[in-house]
Amino acid sequence: MSGTRLALLPSWNLAAAIVALHAAAAAALAFTLGGAPGVLLALALLMLGLAAAWARALLRSRGSVIAIDLKGQAELRSGEHLPIAARPRHVSRFLVTLPLSGRPVRRTILVTRDMLPPEEFRRLRLWALWGKLPRVAPEQLHFPA
Repeated sequence: MSGTRLALLPSWNLAAAIVALHAAAAAALAFTLGGAPGVLLALALLMLGLAAAWARALLRSRGSVIAIDLKGQAELRSGEHLPIAARPRHVSRFLVTLPLSGRPVRRTILVTRDMLPPEEFRRLRLWALWGKLPRVAPEQLHFPA
């Protein structure tokens, strides 16, 4: 365990889902509008999906969150730190969404379970639900699968 800092890994599954959904929307747009305007808008929508996957799932842009500190800070690739708002929006066994309350814009980060090792993802889920980590021996936190 690495203390309270959780370093995020790129999620190829999330990137594929983002691009696939943007491609489906682009195909529907091209089919609906037809002609050159429809194709151009569809290409623009597909490029937007690639940019979103690059920044949010693959964590490659300067504004990407690369680590979460369980003291309430998110670290961006640019080195900036943004505070995490008090309440998570969603916590499940597959993903956690955490609102950031920094400026200039408020945003929500999505952390999927393939972005962290299993034990660290479990710690993030507990922290997101309770606002703190449990105070027990580490051996007590391990449950049979």
